[in-house]
Amino acid sequence: MKTKGIFIAVLIAAAVVVYESAFIVSETEQVVITQFGRIVRDPIMDPGLKFKIPFIEKATFFPKNIQEWDGEPGQIPTLDKTFIWVDAFARWKIVDPVKFFQTVNNRSNAVSRLNDIIDPAVRNFITSYKLIDAVRKSNRELDTSEVGLEDQEKKPQSHYVISLGREKITQGILEQAQPKVSQFGIELVDVKIKGINYVEEVRKSVYDRMIAERKQIAEKFRSEGKGEAQKILGQKERDLQQITSEAYRVSQEVKGKADADAVKIYADAYGVDADFYAFTQTLEIYNESLNKDATLLLSTDSEFLKYFKGISPKSK
Repeated sequence: MKTKGIFIAVLIAAAVVVYESAFIVSETEQVVITQFGRIVRDPIMDPGLKFKIPFIEKATFFPKNIQEWDGEPGQIPTLDKTFIWVDAFARWKIVDPVKFFQTVNNRSNAVSRLNDIIDPAVRNFITSYKLIDAVRKSNRELDTSEVGLEDQEKKPQSHYVISLGREKITQGILEQAQPKVSQFGIELVDVKIKGINYVEEVRKSVYDRMIAERKQIAEKFRSEGKGEAQKILGQKERDLQQITSEAYRVSQEVKGKADADAVKIYADAYGVDADFYAFTQTLEIYNESLNKDATLLLSTDSEFLKYFKGISPKSK
């Protein structure tokens, strides 16, 4: 029974020793082995099962893959005295875990050191160049084909010409910061500007100017629209007058031709029996001139009353 207890104790002790001496390194990790705070081996860079002296040696793990650094947005003046908010970010990795362990020791300290190095580099380059350099990367012709900007296209675009460009600015920041971070066993992979914006006071002024420009363009549209409307209305009135005049001419021609045909028909009809024509015309005159309020003083020999006599002028 006593032997069995000793065996179990030895087995447990062996398990603890194995557990303390063995460790696994993944593909995204690198390990520094220290003994009482002093590095005693070369860093372990290859993944797999590794061993160390239990209870004496300590394995410190560091990431091998790319890490991120995201700076705090800051207010920076450009060379042309324009205050802007600049938000930059970077990507970095640990290339010398021994140096990293001896200088910054952990990721938090490393990020703090990157803040102290990259932020001043960003500020230094932004203040050394104009705003257009931080915005554009080449002198490619600006697309000013927007309606209302035709007059601006005719003006020289000298204030849009860059001297360095955003791409080279970020490259310069990277080159300036790299020697300073290499002493910590860190390599800067890339530095980029995530966002640039005007400060609140300048932004309001810019927005007001943009609104005024758009209102000016809108007013130009409205005036051009009114001009086109008047042009269309004038064309409509001219076409309407032309159509009305042509219609009136055609109607008069038709009416004249109809009147001529009517006169001819009347003439032909009256020529058949002149006495009947005289009779109908006289009856019409009677109808128009004789009513209950009319008073006529005529001689009995008057031709006007000949049809009341029952005789015709030929019979006299």
